[in-house]
Amino acid sequence: QVQVVESGGGLVQAGGSLRLSCAASGSGFSISTVGWYRQAPGKQRELVAVITSGGSTNYGDSVKGRFTISRDNAKNMVYLQMNSLKPEDTAVYYCNARGRVWISKQSDYWGQGTQVTVSS
Repeated sequence: QVQVVESGGGLVQAGGSLRLSCAASGSGFSISTVGWYRQAPGKQRELVAVITSGGSTNYGDSVKGRFTISRDNAKNMVYLQMNSLKPEDTAVYYCNARGRVWISKQSDYWGQGTQVTVSS
């Protein structure tokens, strides 16, 4: 029932910018924390950024100062603004929405991922 869909990935030159979007939907789905993660070939999935319902944020060290996570609760949308992109940012970016359906306990819901490729 819960759907998490990322969009906005693509090819960009080093130093450029992209904005990723995460749309979370589902009947009775109440979202709390949303996070962006990424995984490059041969590497483990790593945290990029997290935002809580109250707007508190946390970033991975490698993107701190370059990326900004934000959310529009009314639209169930979360965004990741990526500036000053580097080739090492190349990865599949995944959106994770933590929430509950109706009054169930909280669970994590993952999107399918969107590819970001940064050319040198």
